Amino acid sequence: MTAILELKDVTKRYTGFALEGVSFSLEPGYIMGFIGPNGAGKTTTIKLIMNLIRLDAGVIKVFGLDSRKHEQEIKQRIGFVYDESHFYENLTIAEMSRLIAPFYRSWDWQVYKKYVDLFGLPERKKLAQFSRGMKMKYALAVALSHGAELLIMDEPTSGLDPLVRSEFLDILREVIQDERRSVLLSSHITSDLDQIADYVTLINGGRIIFSKSKEELWEEYALIKGEKSLLDSGLRPYVVGLKESQFGFEGLVINKEEAQRIAGSRAVFERPNLEEIMLHCIRGKGNGRFGA
Repeated sequence: MTAILELKDVTKRYTGFALEGVSFSLEPGYIMGFIGPNGAGKTTTIKLIMNLIRLDAGVIKVFGLDSRKHEQEIKQRIGFVYDESHFYENLTIAEMSRLIAPFYRSWDWQVYKKYVDLFGLPERKKLAQFSRGMKMKYALAVALSHGAELLIMDEPTSGLDPLVRSEFLDILREVIQDERRSVLLSSHITSDLDQIADYVTLINGGRIIFSKSKEELWEEYALIKGEKSLLDSGLRPYVVGLKESQFGFEGLVINKEEAQRIAGSRAVFERPNLEEIMLHCIRGKGNGRFGA
């Protein structure tokens, strides 16, 4: 199966920051969470995928097509939802949609009407009067109205209250039931991705730490707590984000099976959430044991 999105050794250099050798791929029918601290390279990567900035090296393919050579064709099949509205605030969504529709060959007014009604969007209200959540829903309605096969979202739930965020995630679950579609969802709210992501890619300092299915993460990683003496019995190389005290230690093991073999019943193992995995991996980035 051809990946819907594929990055190979993508590089972009700025003064003081570089995106180096970024590689990951996303298959049709899945949601990938794209996580990392502020300044890690998430937005730069998304801008490169969108061809808003030019890469220095590497290859980006969308729908199997080179993102630079086939930009117009690709953008007909992509939907974008950014953390800030890029619509004309002084227009109603009915007026805004009439401006947008001609840009897309496959725009479907019936589909548009379906989502406007489903999301409860008032067509005669100006966008300036919309809440942040309503603007996110409108951006999603626009993306779905031209049959977008890949949805690229940069912090879409940032600043939304928990109820609206939950509603937005439910909408994404429904959207992804169409197995031709995929979602790349950049977010610092990892609890959202705990719920809906199939795959997770962690970036830090312009480099990919890992890109794995959520099931792989649960199989490979675990939080561990135990007595300090355990670390010197062969366990230390498997623990990242290590915190030691006079009473014991805690951290994240990166090979759960081997760590359980070494520690036996002398340690407590717990399943981490994505935030815990991210924080421990970033704290432990210097040990060189991670890869994409």
